[in-house]
Amino acid sequence: MNPNLDLLQSYPFQKLTTLLAGATPKEGLRPIALHIGEPKHPTPAFIKQALVDHLDGLAAYPATAGTPALRQSIARWLERRYGLPAIDAETQVVPVNGSREALFAFAQAVIDPRQPGALVLCPNPFYQIYEGAALLAQAQPYYLNTLAERRYAVDYDAVPTDVWARTQLIYVCSPGNPTGNVMPLGEWKKLFALSDRYGFVIAADECYSEIYFNEGEAPLGALQAAHQLGRTDFRRLVVFSSLSKRSNVPGLRSGFVAGDATVLKPFLLYRTYHGCAMSPSVQAASVAAWNDEAHVVENRRLYKEKFDAFHRILSPAIRLDMPDAGFYFWMDVAGDDTVFTRELQRQQAVSVLPGSYLAREADGINPGRGRVRIALVASTAECSEAAERIRQFLQDH
Repeated sequence: MNPNLDLLQSYPFQKLTTLLAGATPKEGLRPIALHIGEPKHPTPAFIKQALVDHLDGLAAYPATAGTPALRQSIARWLERRYGLPAIDAETQVVPVNGSREALFAFAQAVIDPRQPGALVLCPNPFYQIYEGAALLAQAQPYYLNTLAERRYAVDYDAVPTDVWARTQLIYVCSPGNPTGNVMPLGEWKKLFALSDRYGFVIAADECYSEIYFNEGEAPLGALQAAHQLGRTDFRRLVVFSSLSKRSNVPGLRSGFVAGDATVLKPFLLYRTYHGCAMSPSVQAASVAAWNDEAHVVENRRLYKEKFDAFHRILSPAIRLDMPDAGFYFWMDVAGDDTVFTRELQRQQAVSVLPGSYLAREADGINPGRGRVRIALVASTAECSEAAERIRQFLQDH
């Protein structure tokens, strides 16, 4: 077996299952799950209908590059969403089976293991796929702490020169998971300059980009930032996006990678061997989803409703900062996050995720320690009830 498999840590939700074993709430208290970022809003009917209407696509092998219709729908969406000039659907867009598998596969295609000491940089806390992708590509992850005192921005100036010299790939996540912070243009400018100097590729994870709280104030995207800074070829930059959160179809497993055509060409070659072409039926449903914005506006309205209610109920009992975007609260519990999580489950049947499970020790600290991630994915009524229960839990302690 590949010895690098031994380097992989248990997934956060496996750790959570172990932590909560035996923490049985009192009988009659209905569980409310806020620990996993799985969208719970209903899938729009027109997307389901498009899937059903194209089931005959199951009779054909799909092309890895996807259909022209899907690539065009993604390209046009990028142009509308980010105010971009024409995106070349043939060379600058690759459909993928959700951003998760693409984020992992991308490192396998980008990293050159012949270069000794190859590094993959990622924010800390982070989406664990970044770490696993680095390790199985025979590189080492290097963690960049994102702290509240810096408004969760990475301090790129603090990264040693020798680290940049060994960096082949950097993962960024904006809006961030779990912090919800959005990278401003100045931060992108600095990162692009470092990429130009040291030659590393930037993988921008934007799967939360369509969940924000004020219509007309959409988060800045990586391609949008590049365009505004005159980098119209998107050199060494690719973005990863998904329909899972935007359109409430996590089971559809549909997303895309877009950006630098010179990077995407070998990545597509890799994918033809990886065997990850998207089903024609799923592609048809994806076209329908990317072509419609009305359901996304409604989706945002529901999240805003939940965030407003949760914040109103709970903020009198604990400091609760609103994120820039996304569907997580990153709450400081001023104590042991694992104890808080276990006792909250035992006493109030509300499950959240310890922040320390989402981070690694770096520069002497675990930046997730003392925090919990709360995913407002349940209904408004359930989220409001969860806020009431957490407030009662805080008052009791």
